[in-house]
Amino acid sequence: MHCLCIFPLPCFASLTAPSLASITPLTKINHRNLQIKAMRAVVQRVVSASVEVDGRIVSEIGPGLLVLVGIHESDTEADADYICRKVLNMRLFPNESNGRGWDQNVMQLNYGVLLVSQFTLYGILKGNKPDFHVAMPPQKAKPFYESLVDKFRKAYKPDVIKDGVFGAMMKVNLVNDGPVTMQLESPSQPSKNTNEEVEES
Repeated sequence: MHCLCIFPLPCFASLTAPSLASITPLTKINHRNLQIKAMRAVVQRVVSASVEVDGRIVSEIGPGLLVLVGIHESDTEADADYICRKVLNMRLFPNESNGRGWDQNVMQLNYGVLLVSQFTLYGILKGNKPDFHVAMPPQKAKPFYESLVDKFRKAYKPDVIKDGVFGAMMKVNLVNDGPVTMQLESPSQPSKNTNEEVEES
């Protein structure tokens, strides 16, 4: 008789102690491993947005996109490429010439993009206190974030890509247009790239 996944009592009697120890109870699953490992972005369509540090405005845009970026500890260049491409091609704006909504992206309208590093997008509540252990450590995240900003500037126009001050206490001011707010995550597994929709030009 073959043993099923739910072991009958006779099967337990035949198992050795090491075999029983190798069975992982469901209650001991590491919940950290169940979390999605991806770069996150919150994209807001804005009439205007600015970043203030120590009472001084360091960056500002008119119409365009405010993008809050959260970097996971396992993120790679592929994640950054995905977020950059998707943000710049998201059709979040109406086409004034033909009256169609959700028809144009930020590049077609020559609008601005304001990027702000936001590690709290990876906050996990433990009771009532947030924990940020899955966010990329600052010493690694700073150059990674700077390379992401550079990707945006190379893919679009350098002078319309703005950003905040990494690691600083920032006041982010915005006028959300709509309101329109979208959430993005890079694919957590390479195989998901094959299922990605074909982007229209």
